[in-house]
Amino acid sequence: MRVMVLVKADKDSEAGIMPSQELLTRMGAYNEELVKAGIMLAGEGLHPTSKGIRMRFSGSERTVTDGPFAETKELLCGFWLWQVKSMAEAIEWLKRAPFDGGTEIEIRPVFETEDFGAEMTPELRAQEERIRAETVKKIA
Repeated sequence: MRVMVLVKADKDSEAGIMPSQELLTRMGAYNEELVKAGIMLAGEGLHPTSKGIRMRFSGSERTVTDGPFAETKELLCGFWLWQVKSMAEAIEWLKRAPFDGGTEIEIRPVFETEDFGAEMTPELRAQEERIRAETVKKIA
């Protein structure tokens, strides 16, 4: 089971305040543990929304809005992609993360090809496999 672990933004991350050397050191050690355990597939921090955009789709219309965005409780400042046996395992790993007071994290299962049922035809499955293979090549 793959899960996306979403780190919610706060006023400091939105202000562009970088983590301390101590937190970066602790996070590096935690990420190394995740990799050695075969859990972490990817993980990145995100710049504040002042450097981002939002795009709204309405029919054929595309509307682009420059950041920053107001509601920090709805914003992200980082993510991990993990491979775990269960949601319970993801929770146990997350409990070990070096965050302190006020950090909010969301864990959500990632859709797997089989989750789409009969709508995912053999042709669409083959296309999905090709896309994943190409993506892995670019990461490596």
